[in-house]
Amino acid sequence: MEVDVITWLKQEGRHFEFEYLRVSKLTQIVELLVFWHAYRIPLLASLAIVVLTVRKLLSQRSTRRKKVPSLVSRASQSSKPRVATPEIEHVSSVLGLPAQTDEKQVLGDQLGWKTRQEPKRVKGSRDKKKAVAKADINVSNERSSVQPMIFYFSLTGFTETYARSVAERSKESPSNFSILQPQIYDLAHIDYDDFFIQTPKVDSLESNVSYFYLILVPTYNIDTLLNTFISNLAETHHDFRIDTAPLAGLLGYSVFGFGDKEGWPSEEVGFCSQAREIDSWMSKLTDRKRAFPLGLGDVKSDAMERLTEWQDGVRETLRAIAETGSLGEGVPGSGDALESDEEEEDDKEGKKRLGDGALAKKKRERSEKTNLNDLEDLGRNDTSDPIPIDFTASNLNASPLMSAPAPKPMVPTTSPTYTALTKQGYSIIGSHSGVKICRWTKSALRGRGSCYKRSFYGIASHLCMETTPSLSCSNKCVFCWRHGTNPVGTTWRWQVDPPEMIFQGAKEAHLKKIKTLRGVPGVRAERFQEAQRIRHCALSLVGEPIFYPHINAFLSLLHAEHISSFLVCNAQHPDQLAALKAVTQLYVSIDASNRDSLRRIDRPLHRDFWERFLKCLDILRERRHRMRTVFRLTLVKGFNIDDEVAGYADLVARGLPCFVEIKGVTYCGTSTSVSAGLTMANVPFYEEVCSFVNALNEELNKRGLDYGIAAEHAHSCCVLLASTRFRREGKWHTLIDYERFFELLEGGQEFSPEDYMGDPTPEWALWGNGGFDPADERVTRKGTKAAVEAA
Repeated sequence: MEVDVITWLKQEGRHFEFEYLRVSKLTQIVELLVFWHAYRIPLLASLAIVVLTVRKLLSQRSTRRKKVPSLVSRASQSSKPRVATPEIEHVSSVLGLPAQTDEKQVLGDQLGWKTRQEPKRVKGSRDKKKAVAKADINVSNERSSVQPMIFYFSLTGFTETYARSVAERSKESPSNFSILQPQIYDLAHIDYDDFFIQTPKVDSLESNVSYFYLILVPTYNIDTLLNTFISNLAETHHDFRIDTAPLAGLLGYSVFGFGDKEGWPSEEVGFCSQAREIDSWMSKLTDRKRAFPLGLGDVKSDAMERLTEWQDGVRETLRAIAETGSLGEGVPGSGDALESDEEEEDDKEGKKRLGDGALAKKKRERSEKTNLNDLEDLGRNDTSDPIPIDFTASNLNASPLMSAPAPKPMVPTTSPTYTALTKQGYSIIGSHSGVKICRWTKSALRGRGSCYKRSFYGIASHLCMETTPSLSCSNKCVFCWRHGTNPVGTTWRWQVDPPEMIFQGAKEAHLKKIKTLRGVPGVRAERFQEAQRIRHCALSLVGEPIFYPHINAFLSLLHAEHISSFLVCNAQHPDQLAALKAVTQLYVSIDASNRDSLRRIDRPLHRDFWERFLKCLDILRERRHRMRTVFRLTLVKGFNIDDEVAGYADLVARGLPCFVEIKGVTYCGTSTSVSAGLTMANVPFYEEVCSFVNALNEELNKRGLDYGIAAEHAHSCCVLLASTRFRREGKWHTLIDYERFFELLEGGQEFSPEDYMGDPTPEWALWGNGGFDPADERVTRKGTKAAVEAA
């Protein structure tokens, strides 16, 4: 019993001892925490001071050790006796200098001692030490690569040939540096945001790639996509949301311009003016990285010679960049956007500086331009100083004190655009309008059938005039059959012709072209006589008709002579669309169902093209009870057909048009289409169009939208979906009562599309019957008549 008690006491004692030690340690930890919280800031500050002091001392010590041996070694190397050649002795005797230098002189030069002044020796080669030192900063030790990117623009194709020749000569690369194969881009077919708002994105596998831009452009006296490109560069530079030099990451750039000195004898009057503008804006966007001077060549004399010189210079520049990894250092002003007028010359050899009086005058001019006027001075009638004008305001014409330049004609008679369009059969009216005979007009005159408008809306093609009051467009669609020769622009900046002149000129030109067909074999006399009275006008020839500032006045002139109006727009001008008054039928081109697809196929010029597009659809939704509205879908295989049925149904649900026209693209076979990726393989067969129509119709019915397949015109590869608003007593009424339309219009009261709905759609035009008028003879190849099946 006693042993158990003793054992228990020992165990309890150990337990108490352990608890005591544990409590003691916890107490110490608590005390340390209290001390840390009380003095942590002074301790940390002291520790930081000690660390910084030690690092500074160690740095200074290591620098001294490295500096003294290097100087001594250089001095020892320089102390070798120099050989005085006769040439050196002669120069030294003339200049009064010793032909040799001793060891003390060399060591003094290395240590920065000032012994005596000697003339500065200027060499004609690059300082390799400085260049290599700068290259070490900009270029990593890894093997770097330069990616030349060549951009060009051309209406005739010559500049593309020159660009490819430049690419071939740029393929040579030095052994110690890699110059990749140049990439060539047409400025008409790229998205500027991908190349000129920021440097191209580098693949993660090729992160050590730098870009070098080469730009080759001609100069035109008309508005082309080149004007849009220049405007884009200016907008990018002035956009407050973007850095003023977003392309500073480029290795460099150079521009070459082609011009015609017969039209512009000198640069002051416009020779290669657009190339000079691009060079100026690129200087600003790249932060003055002009790698080689602007090249200029006359297409009628020395273009190839100047281009060859420019090519050689660019190659040498690339080789220099290959050696150093950068452009190197330039004199003050290198790379500036504009040429300086204040060059100071060295007067050591008797050259005169700019006079003090002239300098004072320029300083006064600068101070007068930069000083702010007092508010009280603005109200004085002092005409000695002009009132400052805000040139950043949009309404520049509002100021009577500034003389705005006279607007230019959209298509001057001396321009290549005028020549190209007239060669294609256009008659140019005034400075910005055109008219042309449609091939269906010729076919209808010979009794060989009319276009789809005959089947859908009752329009005979030989009674229709195809014209436009604006040859300019805001898109550059891949399927455009106008060969890319019409002007483009986002705002109207040209001369404005009066609507009366356009209307009369269009009628006269159209009837003149009709009369030239009187001797064509097969033209029917009765239809030729009917064609002398214009009954319909399709404002869909080329460009953007709604772009014309007086489009409502032009429509009024048409309606005054009972000429119906079919106006087509590209859904890029919502303000003009909202201001549009009465029109017989309003079309909107729906070429894609989503933003990316629309950008790829229409290639719009507006940056906010999708927002404009949707806004136009909303406007059509509001107008659907006041005029006939139509969505026109142009199907391009590989662009806007696959997996886009649901997207198109969404757009139809948003706009709720009266009709939806689905048409297969017509391939124009031009080089422009090929470069945009369009070939005959992109033209859908009629069966494929019908399959798409059935799929779209099913998708609309699933959404509860009341649409149905109403008519077709197989020869035009076109099918019509119509709202059930135009279905009465089980029959489609897609035709138009044109006389009723003019009666309602002249009555001055509001009316709806149903009020001028015409007779039932002919049986032969309904879905499933082909849509060819049995009153005409269908002719296939070489005049062979095809059998026409009466429905």
